[in-house]
Amino acid sequence: MLALLWGSTFLWTEVALDALTPVQVTFSRCLLGAVTLLVICLATGRRLPGSPAVWGRVVVAAFFCNALPFAMFSFGQQSIDSGVAGVLNATTPLWSLLIGVIVGSERRLRPSRLGGLLLGFAGVVLILAPWQATEAGGWGALAIVVAAAGYAIGFTLMARWLVGRGIPTISLSAAQLIAATALTAPTLPAGGFAPIEIAPRELAAVVVLGVVTTGVTFHLTYRNIAAEGATNTATVGYLLPVVSVALGVVLLHEDFSLRVALGMAVVLAGVGLTRRPARPPALQRANPAEGTTADRTTADPASGDGDGTTAVGSTAAAADTAAADTDRTTGTDRTTRDRPAAPPAGGLPPQERNVRQ
Repeated sequence: MLALLWGSTFLWTEVALDALTPVQVTFSRCLLGAVTLLVICLATGRRLPGSPAVWGRVVVAAFFCNALPFAMFSFGQQSIDSGVAGVLNATTPLWSLLIGVIVGSERRLRPSRLGGLLLGFAGVVLILAPWQATEAGGWGALAIVVAAAGYAIGFTLMARWLVGRGIPTISLSAAQLIAATALTAPTLPAGGFAPIEIAPRELAAVVVLGVVTTGVTFHLTYRNIAAEGATNTATVGYLLPVVSVALGVVLLHEDFSLRVALGMAVVLAGVGLTRRPARPPALQRANPAEGTTADRTTADPASGDGDGTTAVGSTAAAADTAAADTDRTTGTDRTTRDRPAAPPAGGLPPQERNVRQ
């Protein structure tokens, strides 16, 4: 759902730019998104943050995650298609991973996760085809890349500074869009006061862009960061080429080719690798024989819940059975105690007769 809403942003931005200037699009989406989340926040009995320190962090996060990317998308999409914009925005996970590694906020990077990120980047490159001379190689493409990097920085700051500190995500997301609106307002003299002639189609695009794909989507993004971290949230960006290209082709009649289709398939494969769960750690081996049994049992999904309990129980049961058989051979009474079975028809076994004698 997040990928679908986020990916459609480029479609609505493209339509809104038919009637509004880039500054007007940026300011209107921030304002409408802020009003939407503020209403939800107050209606659910939540309050905006009251600490000046929290607001200071919110303002910094709002610049990198809202004001800067929204402005770059509006300016960039004047010269590139909405599908290409979505493809370039898919570099957000790479920037997020790089920043996370630098600041030490990310978990240990598994080979499968690294491979998924690199494979996703390869799919993006295949869709973009930088070896071909297209308009996407200009300033518009650079603006979208800057926006993607801004998202990555913003996600990292939100994960480190804001979430998990006892403040509801609806309060944080509403406050951040309010801050983004305030940050965007000073840019209004640079085209924000131009005369507006807007048709119902463009007006609907502006409303959906502000209320749904900015307000609602940003709150869902905040919740995802709180639940899964900055890099996992940024990984959703790998699905954006699929959504943005599909919507651009179907609704805006943008170009589509076999190369783009192959690139999207590679992107989806990369997403699958990044979401692949880590294998549970192998049980510590007490000895080679027990370790083999435990590893073999743990690897079988039908043998238990994956925490090694069944494997240890099976190994212990096997050891008890072997000990009982050994005791019966050596003549101890463990077999008699553990297995109260009737003696065979031919009389007591030789071991039992020897003991009684």
